[in-house]
Amino acid sequence: MYCHDTHHTGRSPYSTADNPPGILKWIFETHHFSLYGSTVIDSDGIIYTAANDLYAIYPNGTMKWQFALDLRGDSCPAIDSNGTIYVASAYGDHNYIYALYPNGSMKWRYYTGNDIFSSPAIGSDGTIYCGCGQSILALFPNGTLRWQHSTNHVVYSSPAIGDDGTVYCGCHDTYLYALYPNNGTVKWMFKTGDWIRVSPCIADDGTIYCVSTDGYLYAIRENGTMKWRTWVEAGTSPTIGQDGTIYAGWSQLYAVNPVNGSVKWIFNSSGAIQGGTPCNSLDGTIYFGTISGYLIAVNPNGTEQWRAPIGQCESAPAIGEDGTIYIGSMDGNGYGYLNAFGPGEPKKIEIQQPEPGKLYLFGLGMGNTLSGNTVIIGSVKVKVHAYSWNEIESVHFYIDGADQYNITIPPFEWNMNQRYGKLFPLRHTITVTAFYKGGCEWSESIDVMYFHLLKN
Repeated sequence: MYCHDTHHTGRSPYSTADNPPGILKWIFETHHFSLYGSTVIDSDGIIYTAANDLYAIYPNGTMKWQFALDLRGDSCPAIDSNGTIYVASAYGDHNYIYALYPNGSMKWRYYTGNDIFSSPAIGSDGTIYCGCGQSILALFPNGTLRWQHSTNHVVYSSPAIGDDGTVYCGCHDTYLYALYPNNGTVKWMFKTGDWIRVSPCIADDGTIYCVSTDGYLYAIRENGTMKWRTWVEAGTSPTIGQDGTIYAGWSQLYAVNPVNGSVKWIFNSSGAIQGGTPCNSLDGTIYFGTISGYLIAVNPNGTEQWRAPIGQCESAPAIGEDGTIYIGSMDGNGYGYLNAFGPGEPKKIEIQQPEPGKLYLFGLGMGNTLSGNTVIIGSVKVKVHAYSWNEIESVHFYIDGADQYNITIPPFEWNMNQRYGKLFPLRHTITVTAFYKGGCEWSESIDVMYFHLLKN
């Protein structure tokens, strides 16, 4: 479920110590708008992510199944001990909590009647808890309502569940709610200085951590009294490292000492961490995404390990058993992608010819250009090196976005030898996209100046 467990610690049981730094294995394009929802992984390694639809994806980047979520699905799925997947869909009249079988067929759905900005959490007895409109609700495993507690404002927060079953959830009315699990009555309410948009997390000793838009990280005892508060800005849900350190932030990532709330270090991420809740591997590495478009790996001492471009990110990473890091992102057009970083042969292509800064004369390489531009006179053979080539369905060659040629078997080459446009010299972008079986794809581009000396 969201941030790995019912405590929302973001603490993975898997190590990434042997991962190659920042190596992208594959990208899965959802072909739908926005991937805000975070990713979860089941016991078989199947990855689940929501972007308008819910996608089940094999560890090799191919799609197992796709389930329509009625307009928008930004919820992080949750999986119970029987493999049932729970996910929420929101907006308009399409406000449902779904229960799906592992094969992607629907078990049931519950109509909430209000927008759902929260993600479901599952109690030890199978009860499903979720924020909904101006309330927090609980559903029995058969999809019937157990209880619904009204709040004074909208609930964006996803519930965390304590060891004794207490349900903790933030609200825009500035309160953190602690509710009894059997009937939803209030155990206590803790007031912060502003909205609580993000989710709380719970430490091993029962301390509840929550971040308010007043900029503070609050440490709250199980009886609802405050231990301490520390300024961390206001952006991500807090998570807990392997050594108990709390991580949260906005324009920077803060590492906070759980004993007294003192700041251990601050990491400058060079981009907001809105929604990019940190994930903590067994070896202590902290992973998070940024609005500016990077997945960043930070060492436990606050130094940068590596960063890789992924596109705008507002979701939390998840780590697979082999150490692969999965994280959602979106491009400038708002389309969603799932990125996989880690060990194993990648599913990607590389343009080998033309090379950047080279001159090509009727297919022959003539060395470097003085300008540093890639210049083609007459023609050139566009050559591509493809990883995992036996899993490729087709490779397409584009000029300025227009599909010119495609091929299904290696060698993946295309002879570019005709005029594109009326004037010359012309600047063009060559793009090559490999479509892998099951939905994974990869694109590479190069800008060129192209002189075509013959008539079409």
